[in-house]
Amino acid sequence: MAQYLIVTHKTAFATELRDRVGELAAADPAAEFAILVPEAPGENYTWEGETVNEAQQNAHGLKQILESTFGAKVDRTAVGVQDPLQAIADELRENRAYDTLVICTLPLGVSQWLRRDLVHQAERKFGLPVIHVVGESVRT
Repeated sequence: MAQYLIVTHKTAFATELRDRVGELAAADPAAEFAILVPEAPGENYTWEGETVNEAQQNAHGLKQILESTFGAKVDRTAVGVQDPLQAIADELRENRAYDTLVICTLPLGVSQWLRRDLVHQAERKFGLPVIHVVGESVRT
């Protein structure tokens, strides 16, 4: 049984991410997934008197999609600090060991995470395999 940590933000609802996780779940029905969404500056807003956290909404929304569409076992959702590399480090330190990271970014030229070389930095820093998914379709 593999344990995957999905790291995403603006691409949480990307078709490419959903399809890739669906493939992983089909190949290993016992696989477990956790979703980590780093916060973005100024993403909390107030609506009808309640504070809404977009990162938390993205994590929960993705969990519902993966479970209902692909039968994936999502056992954890978390919101991390703004720096995605630090958010991953915090998650790995505070929770169980994962076998693989699934990092979903926007395309090259648009992605802040790719400009910062997040995929390669995560591979080097954590010594885990990284599945990089480019999310072309995002929720606005």
